[in-house]
Amino acid sequence: MSSHAAAGHIDHHHDATTTTGIPHKKLFMWAFLASDCMFFGSLIATHLIYRLHPPAGTPDPRDLFSIELTSGSTFILLMSSLLMALAVNSIQKGNVATTRKMLIGTIIFGLIFLGGQVYEFNHFVHVGGLTLNSSVFGSTFYTLTGTHGTHVAIGVLWLVLMYIRTFKPADESNGQGWILKGVFHFIAFTALTVLSMYTILALIHVLQEGHGWGYYFSHHYLSFGGSIILLGVLFAFARQSGPVDFGEAQAIDVESMGLYWHFVDIVWIVIFPVVYLLEYIVLA
Repeated sequence: MSSHAAAGHIDHHHDATTTTGIPHKKLFMWAFLASDCMFFGSLIATHLIYRLHPPAGTPDPRDLFSIELTSGSTFILLMSSLLMALAVNSIQKGNVATTRKMLIGTIIFGLIFLGGQVYEFNHFVHVGGLTLNSSVFGSTFYTLTGTHGTHVAIGVLWLVLMYIRTFKPADESNGQGWILKGVFHFIAFTALTVLSMYTILALIHVLQEGHGWGYYFSHHYLSFGGSIILLGVLFAFARQSGPVDFGEAQAIDVESMGLYWHFVDIVWIVIFPVVYLLEYIVLA
């Protein structure tokens, strides 16, 4: 831990600063988030207008929504913001090991949220018959929540790349070797994400159909075993020794990423009551 961290204040001397006193990267992120805020505002307003004046034939969302599932996903996403804040705090103190743990936790919570959204969309399409073209409600709902889900997916991708970046060795002579290792690290991470989400969603489907664990393992043993193997590969990648080129100097990068992640969470805090809860309050 550096003397700056020990003194209890953030060291910004690594950051290129604008005349406003705000680092370039942070100012850029604030400008981007401001434009994104207007973008989401237009999507939310469009959804509300059509919900307040629904055309004939619009399905009742209360017949489709699972408020318990969405509430759980909302809680998970909010907890991911806490882990993201702890990651920023850790790297500002130069604690790379804790930063990695918090980043991994944020990634996992983000993936859980995305898995819940994939399950929800799949249920709406195949059980409720709600598609992008089936009604105006379907169009505004999928456009709004799908755009937010895309933002979460981009955030997860950014988190994964930042996590892999924390392993860059301080010895620059090993540059090409580290890039190749980073590429394989990313491929393993991506493969585990896809395979584990498929495995979990398959388990939920099997249990909903009333089948047991024996049926699940007999039909999905390859994806389950593959997930375990890939998890072991990631543990092997994480067992790196030696100094790394990642610390307080990169705190502004983690902080900028944290701003993006918190923004995505705040947008969902608005979407959840507007799109889901109001259906049970206003239209009850």
